Amino acid sequence: MALPRIAGRVIAGVDEAGRGPLAGPLVVAAVILDPKRRIRGLGDSKAMSSSRREELEAAILAKALAHAVVTIDAGMIDRINIFQATMEGMRRALAALRVMPDLALIDGNRLPAHLPCPAQAIVRGDARVKAIGAASILAKVHRDRLLTALDATHPGYGFAVHKGYPTPEHLAALRERGPCPIHRRSFAPVLAALNRNTEFDFALSSLVGPAAHG
Repeated sequence: MALPRIAGRVIAGVDEAGRGPLAGPLVVAAVILDPKRRIRGLGDSKAMSSSRREELEAAILAKALAHAVVTIDAGMIDRINIFQATMEGMRRALAALRVMPDLALIDGNRLPAHLPCPAQAIVRGDARVKAIGAASILAKVHRDRLLTALDATHPGYGFAVHKGYPTPEHLAALRERGPCPIHRRSFAPVLAALNRNTEFDFALSSLVGPAAHG
């Protein structure tokens, strides 16, 4: 698909971080870049080191015309599913911009309904459109910081390392400890761990029997 001609129009890029993890929020960002204040190196945040993402985040926050970052917590993801949560996050991010764009370019192949401005989906947009790349960087850095903070609140799962993604270490901790409050219970590995722990508790209570009263 050819990219739209954007000269003279206010363009927002929109992208998310955190669709695949088993825990933590989804984060969606929208960015309107300033054509007079160029930022070198924008692109797919997943292809960058964490230190490079943080450098670019600082540049984006200093130079962009407008930006917005929103989070959708695990509870909402479980209630409406991850796809609808992504669509809702994109709507919220665009609505939160202090400048309403003429056009939103959204990473992926689907567009949310009821957006506050016209929009076009761009497959692999984070690597093709600088504004989408900027949004991917803001979303990724913000989410990584949140998961590092949540690691202190919910220790033992390794959130600061794997950021909630289903690594072998995370899956092992999930099996051993069961889900914590920030796990997405609608995701199959979490649901399996939750059921396993519930079955174990039921079996244990059957063996122990009712508590004695003295």
